[in-house]
Amino acid sequence: MSDALSPMARPRLYEQVLERIRAYAADAGLRAGDRLPAERELAQRLGVSRASVKQAIVVLAVQGLVETRHGGGTYLVRDTLAAEPVDRLVERRRRLPDVLDAREALETKLAELAAMRRTDDDLVALEEALTFMAAEISDGESGIEGDRRFHAAVTAAAHSALLAEFMASIADQITESRNESLRQPGRPPRSLDQHIRIAESIRDRNPTAAATAMRDHLRTVAEVRLLSWDPNPT
Repeated sequence: MSDALSPMARPRLYEQVLERIRAYAADAGLRAGDRLPAERELAQRLGVSRASVKQAIVVLAVQGLVETRHGGGTYLVRDTLAAEPVDRLVERRRRLPDVLDAREALETKLAELAAMRRTDDDLVALEEALTFMAAEISDGESGIEGDRRFHAAVTAAAHSALLAEFMASIADQITESRNESLRQPGRPPRSLDQHIRIAESIRDRNPTAAATAMRDHLRTVAEVRLLSWDPNPT
C-alpha cells in the first residue's frame, strides 16, 4: 500500500527557531567569539517561548557550534552556524551507542594484543601519531587526524588481520564517534593524555594495563552531550 498520503511530519518548533538563528548569524556576519542575542531577546523577536529558543541553542551546542557561558551568554565557537540537519543528528544519536559498544569490544582487545605483539616499528608509529596529535592540539585544532593515526597504529600493532578487517568495516562510524568526542570542550588534551598511557602500556608489554587504559579511554569517548540530548522534549 502506498504511503504517499500518510500524515506529514511537522517540523519541531525549535528546528524552525534554529534555522532563524542560523540565518540571523549569517546575515549579521557573526564569527567565532561573537555573542548571540540573549534567549529572552531571541524569544521576543521570534515570537516564541524561551523554551523553544533554549532547545535550539542546545542543538547548536551539541553540534559544537556554540558554547553557553554561565551568566555570560552564548558565543559562537566557529565562524558559521551551518551544520547537519536535525534529522541526521537524531539518527547519529540513535546509532552512536552501538558504535561505542563495538569500539570498546574491538579496541580493548586490540590494545591487549598490541602489548603482546608490538614491534619496534609499531612503537615508532605510535609515537609519530602522538606527536602529530600534540602538534594539532598546539595549533588550536581538535586532533582528529592524530587520533585516527593513533588508533590505526594500535590496530596495526595487534597484528590481527581479522580484527583489522572488523575495524575497517565500521571505519565511517568510528569517524563519527571520534568527531563527536573531540568536539567536547577540553576533550582533545584529555584524549592525548589517555593515548600516551595506552602507548606506554603497549611499549612496556603490559597487556592488562593496555586493555584497561584503552577501555578507560573509550568510556571517555562515550561521554558526549549528544547522548544526553532529547530531540523530542516535552
